[in-house]
Amino acid sequence: MTIGNLMRLLSDGEVHSGEQLGETLGVSRAAVWKQLKKLEALGVELVAVKGRGYRLAYPLEPLVGARIVEHLPSQARHLLARLFVEDQLASSNEYLRERFLQGAGHREVCLVELQTAGRGRRGRAWSTPWGQSLMLSIGWRFESGVHALEGLSLAVGVVITQVLEQYGVSPKLKWPNDILLAEQGDELGKLAGILIEVTGDAAGPCEVVIGIGMNLSLPDSLRATIDQPVAALFDAKAGISRNLLAADVVAGLLGMLAAFEGVGFGPWRDEWNKRHAYAGEPIRVIQGERVSDAIAGDVDESGNLWVTENDHSRRLSGGEISVRRRL
Repeated sequence: MTIGNLMRLLSDGEVHSGEQLGETLGVSRAAVWKQLKKLEALGVELVAVKGRGYRLAYPLEPLVGARIVEHLPSQARHLLARLFVEDQLASSNEYLRERFLQGAGHREVCLVELQTAGRGRRGRAWSTPWGQSLMLSIGWRFESGVHALEGLSLAVGVVITQVLEQYGVSPKLKWPNDILLAEQGDELGKLAGILIEVTGDAAGPCEVVIGIGMNLSLPDSLRATIDQPVAALFDAKAGISRNLLAADVVAGLLGMLAAFEGVGFGPWRDEWNKRHAYAGEPIRVIQGERVSDAIAGDVDESGNLWVTENDHSRRLSGGEISVRRRL
C-alpha cells in the first residue's frame, strides 16, 4: 500500500472506515491507521467521523496522466514525447535531469503529487501537502547554447499567467521567477515559483529543466510555517480541475518552448510588462550583501529588469538578485 493509493480512495470526499480501506488495499486496519497518521504529518487534513471512519477535510482531485493527455490540443500532443505522473519524488526537476543522463528528457513532462526535497530559487525548500498543488517539470534541449535562454523564466511566467487568466484569475509577475496573486485586500502573496536548471555546453547544445510549483490549497497549519505572504489558487477560484489546469499549463509551455529558441524573449516582453507587479513602484534590490533602494521599471528584450537608483538607470540581469516591494 502506498500513500498515493490511499489518497486516491479518499479523494471522493466520502467517509471510509478503516476496515473498508484495509480490505480494498489488502492490508490491516492498523496499517491503514499508520498511513493516515503519515498523511497528517504531510499536511493532509483528515476528519475522523465517530463510529464511521475518515474523510478528507477538503475535496481533492488526483492527477491522472490519461486525463491530462486527453485534454491536450493536437499540437501539444505532437510536441510531447512522454508524460509522467508520480505519487512521490524527491524532486521532479531531479527526475528529469536523470532522464537526460539516460539519453531521454527532451520534450518530457513530469508531474508529482508530493515532493520530499523540492527546491525553489536560491535553494529554498518548496513544500506542499500531497495533491494540493501543481508541481511539474518539463525538459527541453536547446541547440544554440545558454545565450538562447535569456528571458526564458519570464516567458514561462507569462504563459502560466495567461492560462490562469482563462480561469478568471488575475495574477501578477515578480521579476524574475515568481507569480503573485492578491488574496486579502491588495496584498500580493506568492502563488507559484519557477526554477530553471541548465546543464551542457555554454556555447552549444544544453539541456534545460523547467520546474514550476503552484499552490492550489494551503492549510492554515502550513501557512503558519511560511515566512512570506503566500496565496493559493483555490482560495481565489474554487472548482478548477487539477487535470485540466495541468493540461493547459503543459500545452502552453510546450508551445512556447517550441518557438522560444528561434525568436527569443521579445514576443513575450510586452505581455510580461503588462503584468509586472511592481512597475513604477519603490523596491528594494538585494544582491548578495548589497541592498539598495530603487524604482522598478520595465524588462527589456533579454529579460533584464531596469531600475532607477539615485536618478540613474541600472540593469538587473538575474543571477542571485532579488527584489522586494519597499513599504
